[in-house]
Amino acid sequence: MTTGRVTPELAARLGLTGLGGRASGQAADLRCDHGWQPYRQLQVRKATQQAGDVAARVVVRFDELIESLRLVRELCGALPGGKVASEPVMPQRAAQGAGWVEGWRGEILVALDTGADGGIVRCHCHDPSWQNWPVLEHAVIGNIVPDFPLINKSFNLSYSGHDL
Repeated sequence: MTTGRVTPELAARLGLTGLGGRASGQAADLRCDHGWQPYRQLQVRKATQQAGDVAARVVVRFDELIESLRLVRELCGALPGGKVASEPVMPQRAAQGAGWVEGWRGEILVALDTGADGGIVRCHCHDPSWQNWPVLEHAVIGNIVPDFPLINKSFNLSYSGHDL
């Protein structure tokens, strides 16, 4: 407790997202804030804390784990009969698309361009670690050096930004 603290004001100013943001009073969660299916009917419960320290990030992580298990049970219990997967059909012309989902580090955006042959021309994956890394610098200020690994892993950011 109190280790690696990021105040709600600092989290808002630096745009901290995901579980780190929710542990610092930033209640943004795409599953709740945008009523896309299937989340619209599942009534996802946001896990939030205000303290913004390592302990708050652990509490949010466990609360989200419990909520995820609830969502999995609801989704699996309501699966319709028949096929649960099908082969993707690629467009017969050049196309663009984007996907925006809530990941545990925050919002993930994937933009994709395909060519007329259906092949991928360009793909951009934005991992929220990119915007969350600067917050870690502030979180370690005033803490002892041996606490750095604990603070760092409580955010568990991607070093490469490509491990989605």
